[in-house]
Amino acid sequence: MAALKWLVGVMGVLIVVGTVGLVVVLVQRMGGAAREVSLPPSSLGQPAGTRMLSLAAAEGRIAVLVARPDGTERLLLLDAQRGRVLGELRAAE
Repeated sequence: MAALKWLVGVMGVLIVVGTVGLVVVLVQRMGGAAREVSLPPSSLGQPAGTRMLSLAAAEGRIAVLVARPDGTERLLLLDAQRGRVLGELRAAE
């Protein structure tokens, strides 16, 4: 009878430990709302001497305002997941 009481106690502890572990894993996985977005290393396809003036991010896209060495400014639209240029806006040629 003492062995049965001991076994029930051990199983109760295992249930508590398992529940705590499950809660910890769920909290860690749900905490992804404030995750960092990092781009893979890539080139924006701009000439040497181009400067980044401004960055803005929204809905999986990143807008980068660049000043090229020839004095023109362009707005590059990037895919936030892949880091590749999706489009380029120019004021004039």
